[in-house]
Amino acid sequence: MPNHDISAVDDIDDIQDFPDATVLIVPGLRDHVPDHWQTLLAARLPKVRSVAPLEHDKLSCAARVDAIDRALADIEGPVIIVAHSAGTMMVAHWARHAAREIQGALLAAPADVETPMPAGYPTRDQLQAEGWLPVPLTRLPFASIVAASSDDHLTTLARARRFADAWGSRFVELGAVGHLNPASGFGEWPQALAFIRELGGDPVSGLRQSGSVQHEKAA
Repeated sequence: MPNHDISAVDDIDDIQDFPDATVLIVPGLRDHVPDHWQTLLAARLPKVRSVAPLEHDKLSCAARVDAIDRALADIEGPVIIVAHSAGTMMVAHWARHAAREIQGALLAAPADVETPMPAGYPTRDQLQAEGWLPVPLTRLPFASIVAASSDDHLTTLARARRFADAWGSRFVELGAVGHLNPASGFGEWPQALAFIRELGGDPVSGLRQSGSVQHEKAA
């Protein structure tokens, strides 16, 4: 298994200029995985909450949206959402009826729930029955960044770009990083820090990247 180490452009230990917003972690359908970059990020950020795992109706999109609302209700002040995989779709559905303003959202490796997924994942019919389809394609009412992989088995780069265009998100191609999860060789993902800083009001942070990352602003 590859061990990816995208060079860090920000040091989490230097938090003097870190956004004052609380970061809300929104994981995918597999919830909190101990060695996932979201879990590791949550353990190190100064102000962070995570959407609690569901005990029932785990595949229900409505239940997932309600869980986001409950997590936000416990947070005072500005919020930046950090979502991964199907969590990005939860955020897109939540945004359609959001009563709470947020500062922005990092939407990493969106899972294309409209396209049949590999064995072991919910079927399209299951996702349809649980309210995930169609994918919302309306502009999000907050700043957002879609960060996508060129070899993600759950979303093609073209589809990820389509989501970014529809949501009004800045689109970032990460290169060949799989689904940006432990199975793809990711524990830590230091780039997330720069994207959070950008959403928190530092537009330069999102440009201080190295390697093969390409930035393209959605039309």
